Amino acid sequence: MTVQTKVRQKGPGSLVSKVGASLRHAISSGQYSPGQKLPSEVELTETHKVSRTVIREAVAALKSDGIVEVRQGAGIFVLDPAFQMTPARIVDKARVSSDLEVLEVRAPLEIEAAGLAAARRSPAQEEAIFECHRQVLRCIEENESIREADLALHVAIAEATNNPLFRQHLEFHGTAVIPQSRPLPDPDFAEQTAYRRLIHKEHEAIVMAISDRDEEAARNAMRDHLRGSQARYRELLRNSRAIPG
Repeated sequence: MTVQTKVRQKGPGSLVSKVGASLRHAISSGQYSPGQKLPSEVELTETHKVSRTVIREAVAALKSDGIVEVRQGAGIFVLDPAFQMTPARIVDKARVSSDLEVLEVRAPLEIEAAGLAAARRSPAQEEAIFECHRQVLRCIEENESIREADLALHVAIAEATNNPLFRQHLEFHGTAVIPQSRPLPDPDFAEQTAYRRLIHKEHEAIVMAISDRDEEAARNAMRDHLRGSQARYRELLRNSRAIPG
């Protein structure tokens, strides 16, 4: 059975996704020009009628995608596309190293979680996993950050272990365990979409193995996914060493 036959109808997008999409549209439409400062966090909270947490997560996704820059004590500024394409400026080596460390810590826990989910998941938990997987695809199709949907999928898999400690680990760290929707901001839409679809394909192998109750395949698919992410970050670090900065 394919993923498509198990997926249910679409649901409403998250508040973070909606706010992020609104800000992206405002920037792409020219309402906010490169170098211009966005409204303050308080103003954005009032405008969108959401909590500060939602605003911070939405801004974090824009920052992760190389659209804005957060300057401590100064505010949120729209990045110039030319600025985004300068490798020496966009490669934050310390951040990439930190993200790689997060991925290394996640691997042993989530590889085991995938195997346990395959063995223990209930029909309702299986459905929740498919729903989260579908939400990742929706974000890709609507050109939104997949960060929050990615985390939700991993949490759903952790929930299906029926060991609350797996879920608590992910929820305690929040989206910090999903470092970025891609390791390097890229203004090229086709390349950005291709990267996100690669992540979605890796997720699909995990999801289908869990659905098939194949513990070994689920562990292997999760291992391939997380090790693939680690390899992409290590390649980014290697390339950045050749860049003066």
